[in-house]
Amino acid sequence: MVLPAVGIACLGAILFGYHLGVVNSALDYISRDLGFATNTVKQGWVVSSTLAGATVGSFTGGALADKLGRKRTFQLNALPLIVGTLLSAKASNFEAMVLGRILVGVGIGVSSGVVPLYISEVSPTEIRGTMGTLNQLFICVGILLALIAGLPLGGNPAWWRNMFGIATVPAVLLALGMAYCPESPRWLYKQGRTSEAEVAVRKLWGKAKVESSMADLKAGSVEAVKGDNQDAGWGELFGKRYRKVVTVGMAMFLFQQFAGINAVVYFSTQVFRSAGITSDVAASALVGAANVIGTTVASSMMDKSGRRTLLMGSYTGMSLSMLLLSLALSWSALAPYSGTLAVLGTVAYVLAFSLGAGPVPALLLPEIFGARIRAKAVSLSLGVHWICNFMIGLMFLSVVQRFGVSTVYLFFAVVCAAAVVYVNGNVVETKGRSLEDIERELCPAV
Repeated sequence: MVLPAVGIACLGAILFGYHLGVVNSALDYISRDLGFATNTVKQGWVVSSTLAGATVGSFTGGALADKLGRKRTFQLNALPLIVGTLLSAKASNFEAMVLGRILVGVGIGVSSGVVPLYISEVSPTEIRGTMGTLNQLFICVGILLALIAGLPLGGNPAWWRNMFGIATVPAVLLALGMAYCPESPRWLYKQGRTSEAEVAVRKLWGKAKVESSMADLKAGSVEAVKGDNQDAGWGELFGKRYRKVVTVGMAMFLFQQFAGINAVVYFSTQVFRSAGITSDVAASALVGAANVIGTTVASSMMDKSGRRTLLMGSYTGMSLSMLLLSLALSWSALAPYSGTLAVLGTVAYVLAFSLGAGPVPALLLPEIFGARIRAKAVSLSLGVHWICNFMIGLMFLSVVQRFGVSTVYLFFAVVCAAAVVYVNGNVVETKGRSLEDIERELCPAV
């Protein structure tokens, strides 16, 4: 029953991608309809309010997942996703739209942490990497669905309301579907509900794995008791036992965001226009296709090549692609070919990102964090992700205007190169190892 459970959880990932992408094609129509077409500040708030809500959601999701369990958190989280979506779809003014977007942001912030957390805890060791990459893959699918949903806008300017409204369907399915999914056996065992954990293991992994899996859970519990079997407080995340892994977790998303993915996607339409590709839909589709293809390939390689190898290869490719983009936009000798090279660099960058830097952090974090801190540490790391995302969105255009886009791309190339060095020195390989085994190495009881 692993695949159905992961599939239901990935509805949260689809909603994550969809709500991030839905405003891109609809913003002009929304602003005209609601009367702020000439107010770029209000337009910016429609976009950034979701990121602000997501920051709040990412920090609260971990505490909810620890207190209520993974399943109930999914179901409770459907509430802001549904209410926020309906508010946005029915909005008659700017304030209602922003309130709806904030609520949706809270929902996707919770989803961004709970989806990979649940997938890592219900997936058997031998396919945990493949299952974990489905989170990123379905985020990409959600973005593409938002692009497709926006196609009728040209002939029907009021279609944007339907674009928001249809997002209630997967949110309702997520709440209903989770009622039939097993709870995380690791969370159940940690709560002392041993018999329920055994039933969940049998449903998820089959009767043959019950004995060995329960032995792993027991060994992990014994190790936890040596320290403290209660959920860790926020302050403990920075104590001696957990400080290093928590720092690595935050660094993964810090590098991911400051490597420039959002900037590249933002400028992709302009880059493609310079090469003669005038259709924004075609440009977005090309970037989206590269993202989906790369993530699909990463899914097949995750349990073979390993997380660490894919991360290092990904950041190496991203650094070289950023260097190509920077040179194509600044070196006069390349001027006749700048458009073609810029498109090549953009597609290569997105492809390299989707092979490692995109899917690996959300998979790796629940693996390296011990059971006591897993939910809160994932939430903290995702909080860093959303804060960085918000900062880049706020500052990016100003920085480009001051220093030029080629200089900014060169900075991103340096960040990607630094990420390779950091991963090489600080990230351990987790493929083929149980979560309990990884915890005993990285977070031994003191």
